[in-house]
Amino acid sequence: MTMNPNQAQDVWKDAGEHVQFTVLELKREDQAKEQAAIEEFVDRYQAIVRSLRIRDNRGNLKASLGFSNAAWDYLFPDAPKPKELETYKTISGDKYAMPATEGDIFLHIRANDEAAVYELMAQCMLFLKDYTTVVDETKGFRYFEGRAIIGFIDGTEAPQVEDAAEYAIVGDEDPFFENGSYAFAQKWRHHMDIWNKLTTEDQEKAVGRKKSSDLELKDAEKFKNAHNVASQSQDQRG
Repeated sequence: MTMNPNQAQDVWKDAGEHVQFTVLELKREDQAKEQAAIEEFVDRYQAIVRSLRIRDNRGNLKASLGFSNAAWDYLFPDAPKPKELETYKTISGDKYAMPATEGDIFLHIRANDEAAVYELMAQCMLFLKDYTTVVDETKGFRYFEGRAIIGFIDGTEAPQVEDAAEYAIVGDEDPFFENGSYAFAQKWRHHMDIWNKLTTEDQEKAVGRKKSSDLELKDAEKFKNAHNVASQSQDQRG
């Protein structure tokens, strides 16, 4: 068996016009009942998605479902576990921290029509509401030209569609979970009042690119902690 992007969850394709990220926490009141409920939900989940794609055949509905390390141990104690599934721990720097937060089940839903996003989440909650608590629900939308809310094009250096599967999908290094994936759910808060008071030139230095054209600035023109400097991640192949 080899990695097949067509059999993987929609974790590496387009962002969608409307999106919702939902994080749920298991109530952990009755393990046996919760295990049975989640197993039923997982069994029905793909059929729910397929049904909504038929009902809204132009909606480009995409959905991804994931479980935390703690949830996996609680729900599937006797099942194999993905090799790289682990509990995220807070990362702290000199000035800032990326805190660990609670959560057991992660749903990422996107579509061209917000009604499809709402309906899929509503149908999922028919199975989950009695056994989980919503700890975070974040909605998003496609901003002008697909830009980030700060006005810049986002993801220029991210792997493109033809290459993304290699980075996003589990291959034969973990055969039992081949075509699976891992999710890192992060939320970044932007202080827009402060950002909008900056000149365009300073915004460009902070991002490392021209705001209109998206052309990269020369290193000498950027702030030392510019976004496209601080966010670089490279392996042996560059």
